Amino acid sequence: MITNVRPLIEVNQQAIPLLYKELGVVDAVRFLKQFTQGYGNYTQEREVLFANKSLDDIVSEIEKRRKTAQK
Repeated sequence: MITNVRPLIEVNQQAIPLLYKELGVVDAVRFLKQFTQGYGNYTQEREVLFANKSLDDIVSEIEKRRKTAQK
């Protein structure tokens, strides 16, 4: 059996509309995001983001944002 292998761009052009149709846009995007590697260094970014903050500081900020979002 001989199978013709199409370029990946062609496969993507056919597959993405099928995913949207069958899953809906939101779930198709969620599905596709599983396969992205992302970028950056998560650990380094968190060390910078939370430098000199206690756990209580972080919890307070979260609670403040939640209250703001509920308004």
